[in-house]
Amino acid sequence: MTAWRLRADGLDLSVKVQPRAKRPSLGGLSPDGAALRVAVAEVPEDGRANRAVCEAVAKALGLAKSAVELLHGGASRQKVLRVTGDPAALVSRLEKLLA
Repeated sequence: MTAWRLRADGLDLSVKVQPRAKRPSLGGLSPDGAALRVAVAEVPEDGRANRAVCEAVAKALGLAKSAVELLHGGASRQKVLRVTGDPAALVSRLEKLLA
């Protein structure tokens, strides 16, 4: 099971979010491999943590902030993000991050 699903215009990325983290980071895959762990310092109020997650993923992948958007899970720690770009390049960048 992978944390992403390829699309023609990019990929859908499953993430598990830890808000209010002391150190924001991308922490690898969840134990079952179904989600990318993302820690953000923002609190989960008024969508601040959601925006921080999108920005963190965009920065880690070397993309513009507008290339990552929240698809599902706005009020949950389990979220699905839509990442726009070349699918092969995105998968390559993700695999480098996780290595």
